[in-house]
Amino acid sequence: MLYLLGVLIVVIGVGASIALHEIGHLVPAKKFGVRVPQYMVGFGPTLWSTTRGETEYGIKAIPLGGYIRMIGMFPPRPGAGLRVSSTGRFTQLRDEARDQSLSEIEPGDEERVFYKLSVPQKVAIMSGGPLMNLLIAAAVFTGLFTLHGIVVNTPTLSSVSACVDLAAAGRSSATECTPAMPKAPANEAGLLPGDDIVSINGVALDSWDDARALIRDNAGKPITIVLRRGGVTETVTATPMAVQLPIYDEFGTPLKNDDGSVKTELAGFLGAAGTPKSVKQPLTAVPGLLGSQIAQTAGVVLHIPQKMVGVAKAAFGGQERDLNGPVSVVGVGRVAGEVASDEAFGDTSDKALILVSLLGSLNLALFVFNMIPLLPLDGGHIAGALWEGIKRRSFKVAGKPDPGPVDVTKALPLAYAVASLLIVMSALLMYADIVNPIRLRG
Repeated sequence: MLYLLGVLIVVIGVGASIALHEIGHLVPAKKFGVRVPQYMVGFGPTLWSTTRGETEYGIKAIPLGGYIRMIGMFPPRPGAGLRVSSTGRFTQLRDEARDQSLSEIEPGDEERVFYKLSVPQKVAIMSGGPLMNLLIAAAVFTGLFTLHGIVVNTPTLSSVSACVDLAAAGRSSATECTPAMPKAPANEAGLLPGDDIVSINGVALDSWDDARALIRDNAGKPITIVLRRGGVTETVTATPMAVQLPIYDEFGTPLKNDDGSVKTELAGFLGAAGTPKSVKQPLTAVPGLLGSQIAQTAGVVLHIPQKMVGVAKAAFGGQERDLNGPVSVVGVGRVAGEVASDEAFGDTSDKALILVSLLGSLNLALFVFNMIPLLPLDGGHIAGALWEGIKRRSFKVAGKPDPGPVDVTKALPLAYAVASLLIVMSALLMYADIVNPIRLRG
């Protein structure tokens, strides 16, 4: 029951995100006078619709996106009074797209077409959807950062290993020590749980991540540790043990070799761990934190093509799914169900925070993905509008006649290719999310 509740929450959240994305397009389009015959959430057969004024609002069966239909998206062909005959398939596709776009223009609509808008107006309409997703994500993460906080691994020691199991290459502490196991360097130096580590080799620490970097860089070399214990400042010396440790990417995920094994490097190991703590952030910290979230999301989105290789191997070869890899709406729903039904994710409030964060991350992904400058994505239309502005300005500077609107139909072959690729990728992701889904707890 809880699993289904988690799925339902995400389905509603995804639907609301799509609906608001399309409102981001709809509002400026109507503001600038463009006639919008349809506003739809979803694709395929219409499940429900109602007409208000000149616009039909509705919900369709396949919740994989949405759209608004604006009249006059494409300008007439050059020499519109002449009927040009061509056997070229791409030319025919362009002519069909133009004819479809212009067929919806009724008497009185001549100045209400999209292609006659100014460049800033076109950019405002096409960027309105992605910016709405960014606004949703900003609201979600601002609330999470300021009201709940972010988890910071503080330099207060939560544990100190008694010894090191060399067979585990320093990646885990031994549950039981044997005479063959050497003492952990932290234990040897007399560190205790609860010690506040102030600095290492004179470098002040803001988090345990700072300490970990210094420890890794000083394998086999003595380091000076300043700590506070019971209100008293002490100085000790420890020598990090040189062991093979995993190499992590910028997202904290261990890198892997081609054979699936974890990449390692010779690095320093102390045998101590910091204390995770949720720290509320001031509003002034939100822009930087949100910027980091956007950069991380962009990194994931831009690497989707190469990550799809791993998805295919997981779908057809049983390879483990990458936790930072792409997922479909099916995968998002399964993750939400896992979070809602598994007690390991905490109490109800903890699970709610995770689900809200998931929706915030989804909206960030929608923002970044839709801003890619390729048709049929919003970014492709924005790029076309910007190119129109550059072209018109350059013609004006050169004293040439206004070239008119950019003929976006010339990019339709590319748009069809991109759309076909997106369909194939979506189908592969959904299949992988069914047969070999991402599981947060393995």
